[in-house]
Amino acid sequence: MAETTAREAKLIQYLNEAYGKEQELVQALQAHIAMTTRAPYKKRLQEHLRETKAQAKGLERRIKQLGGKAESVDLPGPDAVADAASKVTAAARRGVAAAKGPLHAIRGTGEAEKMLKNAKTEFWNEAEEIATYTGIEALATALNDRDTAKLAKDFRRQEERMQKFLEKLIPQLTKAVVTEEIPARLRKPSANGSSPSRGRSGASSSSRRSSSAASRSSSSSRSSRSASSSRASSGGSRSSARKTTARKPASSRSSGSSASRSRSGGTRRRGSSGGSSSSS
Repeated sequence: MAETTAREAKLIQYLNEAYGKEQELVQALQAHIAMTTRAPYKKRLQEHLRETKAQAKGLERRIKQLGGKAESVDLPGPDAVADAASKVTAAARRGVAAAKGPLHAIRGTGEAEKMLKNAKTEFWNEAEEIATYTGIEALATALNDRDTAKLAKDFRRQEERMQKFLEKLIPQLTKAVVTEEIPARLRKPSANGSSPSRGRSGASSSSRRSSSAASRSSSSSRSSRSASSSRASSGGSRSSARKTTARKPASSRSSGSSASRSRSGGTRRRGSSGGSSSSS
């Protein structure tokens, strides 16, 4: 057997990490499909299960082409230590994957919540796979391995499509949890943590108190306006009286002057008349 180079060993290491993850997800997806009652969601999981199995086979095939062995996490080689480590790690991964399925079956309080928790777990797994394939693509590109780079790119796009599907699904499942577990009358917040009925009663009392306060304020305002109007009227009367009083002396003086001028004129006219008589 030809000795594996450092370049190939690093590629095999990264590909095996992805291979182990895909094997783990096969078990989880099978359990989730059995728990799912929504037809569109179930159908998409079944499609992604087929994609996941195909990805695992594609990774295994590429690992062999590079001279490695699938399920190996250490540098592959002829020594027995590396081979034993590979077998132990693979067995551990299979055990973890097998255990996750039954555990997912008991999560959540209702049917909708179980599907919601599964969808969130799947979303997280897709994010991890996207990161894994992004790393493999970058590594393969840096090492001029076009075949591995293309493989990683194609698989990454599949994971991104699945993640987008889950991103839209999670809000829908969350609303289903609300519909299933929370009565419609309890879905709106109540004042001070009280029940909606007490909240409405409190709101009515508050409304009555506000109306009463507004009525008192209106009465007080009318009283104030009335008092102001009275003061204004009284002030106007006094001002009018003062103006009348002030005009009277001027009128009297004017009358006196007129009378005086009238008497003076009469005297002059009589004097003139007397002079005329004596001239005659």
